[in-house]
Amino acid sequence: MSKTSGVANPNYKPMPINQNGYKTFEEFYPFYLGEHNHQINRRLHLTGTSIAILTLIYAVLTFNFLLLPLAIVIGYAFSWTGHFFFEKNKPATFKYPIFSLKGDFRMLKEVVTLQRPF
Repeated sequence: MSKTSGVANPNYKPMPINQNGYKTFEEFYPFYLGEHNHQINRRLHLTGTSIAILTLIYAVLTFNFLLLPLAIVIGYAFSWTGHFFFEKNKPATFKYPIFSLKGDFRMLKEVVTLQRPF
């Protein structure tokens, strides 16, 4: 059971984009979560992010640095599949790449620590 109190946008409610842009991650994160309203999209993100992290760790531990680009491809393949085929929206990565990547990691952390449902 999750304890969603204290997390941003706990129901993944879609939010309009701030036409003035986002200056901080804290401003951006509720919008990011709203762009992941579809459960399959979220699960694809969490799966892709997890596999990408494991691939990065494996690449570093085995000194097989040719795997580093594969980690990026894996993460984006899962995420963009979720956006294009299930959520049917444009990934925030295109406009806010750093905030979006940070959002992937924050959402994963919140799910793993049971602050947010899977």
